[in-house]
Amino acid sequence: MRLLMLGGTEFVGKAVAEAALARGWEVTVFHRGRHEAPRGVRTLLGDRTALDGLAALDEDPGEWDVVVDTWSAAPRAVRDSARLLRGRAGRYVYVSSCSVYEWAPPAGYTERAPVVEGASADAGHTDYARDKRGGELAAVDAFGADRSVLVRAGLILGPYENVGRLPWWLNRMARGGPVLAPGPRGLPLQYIDARDLAEWILGSAEQELSGPYNLISPQGHATMAELLQACAEVAGGTAELRWTAPEVILEAGIEPWTQLPVWVPPGSDLHDALHSADVSPAVATGLRCRPVGETVADTWHWLREIGGSAPQRPDRTGKGLDPAVEARVLASAGGV
Repeated sequence: MRLLMLGGTEFVGKAVAEAALARGWEVTVFHRGRHEAPRGVRTLLGDRTALDGLAALDEDPGEWDVVVDTWSAAPRAVRDSARLLRGRAGRYVYVSSCSVYEWAPPAGYTERAPVVEGASADAGHTDYARDKRGGELAAVDAFGADRSVLVRAGLILGPYENVGRLPWWLNRMARGGPVLAPGPRGLPLQYIDARDLAEWILGSAEQELSGPYNLISPQGHATMAELLQACAEVAGGTAELRWTAPEVILEAGIEPWTQLPVWVPPGSDLHDALHSADVSPAVATGLRCRPVGETVADTWHWLREIGGSAPQRPDRTGKGLDPAVEARVLASAGGV
């Protein structure tokens, strides 16, 4: 199999490129040259936002079985790439997001749930949900519904993370001491290890799948307690988890998802949207999710290899709770 990876030097793109190499695929990576591409790939350089930014791709004689695109900004970049490649590639896999669903999707929502309005394949940068939906429209417009796959990912964790969620928890546990652990302990989570996402993407190309798929673990693949306990154990075991009721956290003005990454209160629209999707089509077509302990341990190993400070995407907000706020809440409320 021949893969053209648009991106391929960070997080999900890098995981896809490495997984393809491990399968013995021929991999071409088209990127801006800001980060080193995985060893063993063929590289083409270009900036999709620049005038003539696709020149290297246009002039290259290559043909591919599948293109994988993780673009998250102006949909017209996906439009231009997909139109250029529609006669030279068999299938276009666009890594989208569950954010394309109209807010707030109910618990158990499927790929048939309503999507956001106002998105366009021709648009410049708007907002994340409409940008991703516009990218979907661009992929389908160029390759058709039968040759395009829309990977609606949810929360993505694992090595190479450049958003700041799991790295923040790991570094917080490494500092040790009392840790504000958001309850309840058994809160069911949905997330996907980037490597498991990559394996499903490559499998979708081999199976010649098409259409949209929610791509996250089955709900409850891990709980909040299992995630944080795994973080505490691999990061040295000196952290003391202080489980705190959701209402205490919210009354303190702490923002779910951002200040306490991954966590959202049970029974909320946020939890239904972020941790309650139906993923049965993805499971039926080969999705397999590794244990949470493996994701956590491998991320910690990678984090230590690069000096403890994870890369941060400039287009994403910082994550994590200020130590002074954490201390104040812990001092004013007992754990549960």
